[in-house]
Amino acid sequence: MRIAESELILNSDGSIYHLNLKKEDVATTIITVGDPERVQHVSKHFDNIELKKTKREFEIHTGNIGSKRITVLSTGMGTDNIDIVFNELDALFNIDFSTRTICDNLTSLDIIRIGTSGAIQPDIPIDSFIATETAIGLDGLMGFYSTKNNAQHQTYLQTIQPIVENLGVKPSVSIASEKLLTQLAADMPKGITLTNAGFYAPQGRSLRLTPTHKNYIDECAALVFDDGKRITNMEMETSGIYGLSNLLGHHAISLNAILANRANGTFSADANKTVNRLIELTLERIVANSNT
Repeated sequence: MRIAESELILNSDGSIYHLNLKKEDVATTIITVGDPERVQHVSKHFDNIELKKTKREFEIHTGNIGSKRITVLSTGMGTDNIDIVFNELDALFNIDFSTRTICDNLTSLDIIRIGTSGAIQPDIPIDSFIATETAIGLDGLMGFYSTKNNAQHQTYLQTIQPIVENLGVKPSVSIASEKLLTQLAADMPKGITLTNAGFYAPQGRSLRLTPTHKNYIDECAALVFDDGKRITNMEMETSGIYGLSNLLGHHAISLNAILANRANGTFSADANKTVNRLIELTLERIVANSNT
């Protein structure tokens, strides 16, 4: 079925509307970061950079490390931006723009988030890394998509629902790619990540405004699910990344640099150093797995 011009919006040069990209601009291995300035901290490790594009908050560099082609792209903050980025990346590879129809043969992308996060458990060290195994979304995005949860996910939802129901939030659950967990994070602590709709009241912070439920983060931290797991950290993108990737058939993983510990009220003394360590480790492992 042909996709209408109002649904699939293209620029005059044939590029996808928001990202301003064509299929040939993007590698099938994609690193996402929130901050546009962080893109150059990734691409400076490339042996060559073949493409640089900027539009809005989206900074995109594509290049190579050895024979491995990689794209690094800034999403900005929040799952509203993730909705744009992931649908448009998928469209580049899986919709024929000339006919406006879905391709017969679909391409699966590897998408790696290198991001920052705050721990909500007191025993998680500042400047450590956590690979998100499961994401619980309190942001609302996945409520707009038709999803199915397995029995284990249903128990997660049932456990957290009483805490968040007075916020008017319907939580979602999504999971990481097993392939990327094995390739990039086999020796990294795994966690359950809470994805919030914002940075202040949605994460229990109060400046001049009073959150509806200021202590709900503490209540979430105290949860122990029936499999013995607990929520480890929180941020603002992972549930959208996992939810859309699961639905679209892409492999995704979220690697978190723990810069804050909300339980202890502490913050990293050298956040840039921690993030750069995670960037270097991730790139090493991407390249190593491309050679196996």
